[in-house]
Amino acid sequence: MYTASDLKKGLKVEIDNAPWVITEFEFCKPGKGTALYKCKLKNLATGSTMDRTYRPVDKVGKPNLEEKTVFYSYQEGDFYVFSDTETYEEIRVGRDVLEDKKYFLIENSECTILFFNDKPIDITLPTFIEKVITETEPGARGDTATNVMKPAKLDNGYELQVPLFINTGDRIKVDTRTGLYAERVTKA
Repeated sequence: MYTASDLKKGLKVEIDNAPWVITEFEFCKPGKGTALYKCKLKNLATGSTMDRTYRPVDKVGKPNLEEKTVFYSYQEGDFYVFSDTETYEEIRVGRDVLEDKKYFLIENSECTILFFNDKPIDITLPTFIEKVITETEPGARGDTATNVMKPAKLDNGYELQVPLFINTGDRIKVDTRTGLYAERVTKA
């Protein structure tokens, strides 16, 4: 168990049998009364947020979290199979955990899976991946003064906005944290 004085930004805690991370932290000492610890928390499993205020006597649970470094192997139905880098044990992660991150999985790429009570709740992918544009409209020449974007489709079916100068067949870098275009790697 953590005491309120242990709280700080980035600390992972357990509230109502769910893992949370403190995203913002503020210590308040009013003129009268006890000190207060104001926290903004984000649920690691669902992504929802909440505000909580703690007094110095309050206790907060310590979550049973574990991170494993894995390699992505293959997809099997609604599950994605990863291989543990140390034991080579297969780990199956459901589509509901991955959400849009499934579009950025590349075979044999190194990832990190976060487990809560031995159940996968989140996955961290490499920050950038390279993908090929399979479908986009040709850009208009000379329209480079503004950041005009157009829709494009990647080789895995994912759709994103790219600058006008990107064409079908170009290889681009995509930020896996946001799903947004980062830069062009090679021209078709």
